[in-house]
Amino acid sequence: MANPTLAIVGRPNVGKSTIFNRIAGERISIVEDTPGVTRDRIYASGEWLGRDFSIIDTGGIDLGDEPFMEQIKHQAEIAIDEADVIIFVTSAKEGVTDADEMVARILYRSNKPVILAVNKVDNPEMRSEIYEFYSLGLGDPYPISGSHGLGLGDVLDEAVKHFSDEMEEDEGVIKFSLIGRPNVGKSSLINAILGEDRVIVSDIEGTTRDAIDTHFTSENGQEFLMIDTAGMRKRGKVYESTEKYSVMRAMRAIERSDVVLMVLNGEEGIREQDKRVAGYAHEAGKGMIIVVNKWDLVEKETNTMRDFEAEIRDEFQYLDYAPIIFVSAVTKQRLGKLPELIEEVSMNQNLRVPSAVLNDIIMDAVAINPTPTDKGKRLKIFYATQVAVKPPTFIIFVNEEELMHFSYARFLENQIRKAFTFEGTPIRVIPRRRK
Repeated sequence: MANPTLAIVGRPNVGKSTIFNRIAGERISIVEDTPGVTRDRIYASGEWLGRDFSIIDTGGIDLGDEPFMEQIKHQAEIAIDEADVIIFVTSAKEGVTDADEMVARILYRSNKPVILAVNKVDNPEMRSEIYEFYSLGLGDPYPISGSHGLGLGDVLDEAVKHFSDEMEEDEGVIKFSLIGRPNVGKSSLINAILGEDRVIVSDIEGTTRDAIDTHFTSENGQEFLMIDTAGMRKRGKVYESTEKYSVMRAMRAIERSDVVLMVLNGEEGIREQDKRVAGYAHEAGKGMIIVVNKWDLVEKETNTMRDFEAEIRDEFQYLDYAPIIFVSAVTKQRLGKLPELIEEVSMNQNLRVPSAVLNDIIMDAVAINPTPTDKGKRLKIFYATQVAVKPPTFIIFVNEEELMHFSYARFLENQIRKAFTFEGTPIRVIPRRRK
């Protein structure tokens, strides 16, 4: 189930990025006391009272040369379109402005839950400054201080109340998305898999503006939900709001997916942006398949495929678990293998290893390669257990977490993979001190 989405909207310089960073728990947005500094689409994850959610900092929507008020208006509209709950940020120092009133009118018509936050209430004496914000007609204003973290808990308490408790539908349906740069042929692949012209296909980069969901059933009866996404453009080169918007949509599509197909253009080879795009899905812990499209257009020699695969493995070292398939949307070469491969990766994402078997693997691994020492102290491994799937996640109880060096954790991960393959899915090995 896709996490609920929380959007932070408001005019420039009210502290949206500071609040975003507080909620996300890290400094993701650029924070500077100059209007319009936040240039990128900012999208992150947060958690409150045990509920996971996604956060959008709408300051990331750069609308180029559009007038100041029009930019704010469009940012608010995009937030309305994407969000389940909206935090409308204003500033106690400037009071209610014309821009605030315009955003309030847009939000009022949205029928989405709106939480009115009055920022920069940095001390108790300033709390009386919030009362004029009742004039915006959006209910009780919440006094907060983004820089000090004051009052944000009350805002998040209110936001969580509006999150839906609906359970995910379509149990047993494997959801997958196609991601990649514009013009790698994602839309053509979808048409070829479905055998119909489901989406518009064009040679012009960025034709697909939205995510499109399509249900289909494979020959063996497995149901799939295919999520198409617009191509992710390189940040800093594209200022058109629709393209930046599509990056965020692709992030949401990844979040909704069980398996992600990273589509490369066989003609063009690998680009730096391909690695960034794949990194989104890897960090989200999704099943991964690398799909090299337009293989029919590549001039072949004896080892062309082997050399291209070696290049992929070198450039995408963090995706060493992902299978690679060379296809053509035009000739439908190897496309018939994709549903079966997606199903296999989904099964590996959901694989559970019995604790007794897992501990045997870990003890055998320690016998092969003894645990490391640091400053005369040796890492001791007491017990291991699997605590989650999607991706498979293993907790290893140790005497000191700091003694589990990254390289040794990777060694243990490789030993687990050697026993169970886990092709197509990342696995996580987390050391934890035994209490």
